[in-house]
Amino acid sequence: MIIWHNPKCSKSREALKLLEEKGGSAEVFKYLDTPPSREEIVDLLQKLGISARELMRTKEDLYKELGLAKITDEAKLIDALAEHPKLIERPILIDGNQAVIGRPVEKVIDFLA
Repeated sequence: MIIWHNPKCSKSREALKLLEEKGGSAEVFKYLDTPPSREEIVDLLQKLGISARELMRTKEDLYKELGLAKITDEAKLIDALAEHPKLIERPILIDGNQAVIGRPVEKVIDFLA
């Protein structure tokens, strides 16, 4: 299992703690320190079964600054995620070909079950 983690995010820390409490272990991927490639983002979107916009933190100032609300081209939104990993929602747990965004944290509990 892999967790895309931002240590500064309370929800991300909560998900990691929950994972540890449940006896699970995960490779911690600090995606802000080592940004994922465009290909990794595309792969993640497939595992999540969502669009690029659904992976975006639409309340981030950067989202507004980049005018992403007006962009409908999926490829351009993926490019924005690759270029600005701060826009990626977190935490994300990946296990094989399945993944979940851990918001709310109850989604992590369901994913681990």
